[in-house]
Amino acid sequence: MNKFSKEIKIALVAIVGIVLLYLGMNFLKGMSLFTNNNTYYISFTDISGLSSSNPIFADGYQVGVVKSIDFDYSGEKDVIVAFSVDNDLRIPKGSSAEIVSDFMGNVKMNLLLANNPQERVMPGDTIIGSINPGMLGRAGEMIPVIEKMLPKLDSILASVNTLLADPNISRTLGNVQQVTHDLTTSTKELNTLMAGLNKNVPGLMGKANGVLDNTTQLTSNLAALDLEGTMTRVNQTLDNVQTLTHNMNSNKGTLGLLMNDATLYDKLNATVQSADTLLNNLREHPKRYVHFSIFGKKEKAQ
Repeated sequence: MNKFSKEIKIALVAIVGIVLLYLGMNFLKGMSLFTNNNTYYISFTDISGLSSSNPIFADGYQVGVVKSIDFDYSGEKDVIVAFSVDNDLRIPKGSSAEIVSDFMGNVKMNLLLANNPQERVMPGDTIIGSINPGMLGRAGEMIPVIEKMLPKLDSILASVNTLLADPNISRTLGNVQQVTHDLTTSTKELNTLMAGLNKNVPGLMGKANGVLDNTTQLTSNLAALDLEGTMTRVNQTLDNVQTLTHNMNSNKGTLGLLMNDATLYDKLNATVQSADTLLNNLREHPKRYVHFSIFGKKEKAQ
């Protein structure tokens, strides 16, 4: 006779299957099967789609999962989220949690650990949670602003279309193309001119060096001159000229009296006139003044 009946064996297999199924489902949810984790609670006013088995991160590292969510259908209390973390994790007092959603709709919860090494949250305690809108929230905040900008954008686009429909724009573009072509041609000619100048630069540089050499020689000659002695002699000459000019303007000396004394001028003028009269009389009557006789006999003047 068998120790266990067929029904008992089937029941035992079913129980083992249920246990394995439970453990497997918890394992797939990320819950630890053979270690003791500490359980904490978070109070949220809105969980933004958070569900059981969602991962929980601290500083970007997954430290636990959401165990359960207790929703108050009366709406009088907040939503309480139970989560478990490794018992080696110490949550400092003053820490909080936030729920973050990405563009793909994935939801995760972050623990914001406080800098308080002296005190910590004990297992079973409740911390405060909040919602971090992230990029989706900021994009949602921008939607009203974008809606206000749409009428202005429509007006701007209408103005741009009107401007582009103006035939003057096409002519302007044609002129710009012509100007660009002219600039290209001018650039080529300028390059050709510069190439010619580059060929003539050695000759020009030789001439420039010759001019510089002559300038250097002239500078050396000027430096060799006794400029100080020359200027001294020039100053002495100017002093003598100034003295001569002063004497001429004064009544001292013959030249000064001649230039400044009217009486002397009149006397000299009268003397010149008398001498002129005498010479004329001598020419007209030479016998009155000079007597020639072969025999030494003098005739009386008539």
